[in-house]
Amino acid sequence: MDIRFTETAKVFLVLITAALFSGCSSNTLPTATVQPSTTTDINSYKYLIGAGDVLNIFVWRNPEVSGSFVVRPDGMITTSLVEDIKVAGKTPTELARSIEETLATYLRDPIVTVTVQSFVGPFSEQIRVIGEAAQPQAINYTQNMSLLDVMIQVGGLTEFADGNDAVLIRVENGKQKQYEIMIDDLLRDGEISANVDMLPGDIIIIPEAWF
Repeated sequence: MDIRFTETAKVFLVLITAALFSGCSSNTLPTATVQPSTTTDINSYKYLIGAGDVLNIFVWRNPEVSGSFVVRPDGMITTSLVEDIKVAGKTPTELARSIEETLATYLRDPIVTVTVQSFVGPFSEQIRVIGEAAQPQAINYTQNMSLLDVMIQVGGLTEFADGNDAVLIRVENGKQKQYEIMIDDLLRDGEISANVDMLPGDIIIIPEAWF
């Protein structure tokens, strides 16, 4: 009796599952929104504040509104005078001037200094390495960073990597462009000419070798 009930229940579950899936329509999710970096060459780089950064905001002669603030996931911070201040995507200097304008409503001639204590930055400013890197990850961009610097941070290639078929994807003028990069030549043969400058927002894809 118990065995028959179990088999019947299994058949019932299979029929219900099939009915649910047959009733579902197949939809395509929209493509991710491209957020290009504001840096177009290695000489124009400026650090932009992002969610997760820890900011030290000093207001001269007003210690009660000064302090350390963590940037929320929505790119805002909350101070004792102003609940929501948009900070993500600004340089520390731009943010200082913006806070001065905001605080001018409450304080006379405020003078503000902003420093970053802990760096995360916006996703648009990070470099992503995926595929056959030893430690695939997103890396915070540092001024004058090269391909070699990035590969050192991700621990090099796995034994299965095809480094010379790797590609670098970069957003230029609102469009994604793809470049060939020769990581095997750089890391395994010491071919320094294969080293290239990196920019914030670059994506490196390293495929697996076909043996």
